[in-house]
Amino acid sequence: MKIKVCGLKYPDNIKAVADLAPDYVGFIYYGRSPRFVDDITTDTLANLPAPIYKTAVFVDADLQEISRLIEQYEFDAIQLHGNEDAEFANSFRDKVQVIKAFGLNEDFDFSQLNTYSNKVDYFLFDTQTDAHGGSGKTFNWDVLEKYKLNVPFFLSGGLSLDNLEQVAKITHPQFYGVDLNSKFETSPGLKDIEKLKQAFSLIKQHTTHEIRS
Repeated sequence: MKIKVCGLKYPDNIKAVADLAPDYVGFIYYGRSPRFVDDITTDTLANLPAPIYKTAVFVDADLQEISRLIEQYEFDAIQLHGNEDAEFANSFRDKVQVIKAFGLNEDFDFSQLNTYSNKVDYFLFDTQTDAHGGSGKTFNWDVLEKYKLNVPFFLSGGLSLDNLEQVAKITHPQFYGVDLNSKFETSPGLKDIEKLKQAFSLIKQHTTHEIRS
């Protein structure tokens, strides 16, 4: 199970998170988010270890803006959290991995994902809200049983130390990784390193058990 820590903002905290060796780290380029990274330096990201996928998160940004930031910060992946269509998402795949996020609820129509099937690398399933993520709320994970495509997905939305044991029991064949954000913070954008250490330990124990089984 891959680990993505999203919503990073402060240089010293970013380094501390990177020292835990997550698979992905996320930086939010959405002005309405309290985790918006408006003044992060290129050096801050350039110094991150190479195995970590640096991921830029956008909500309905235009192609030029996304392309500029990919080039400026040498991002390895982007996460599209708005109404971006499949062709728009696919246009970046020659440069970066593309993660397309969707907010889920009990009535979510998974057929709308069909057009993205060969156009993105991963989906990210979050809780349906008006805020495009970061709500700290979970959705009913049973709805994931309706997802039948072959595109791997990250699970997001209210993941915490209180429910990661349940998350680890999800057996969907395309369940690729978890996205840790608001429940692992002391304030928006400032991650609680001790909580993350506990989460990483729990996830790695589960992954090791799976491999041995």
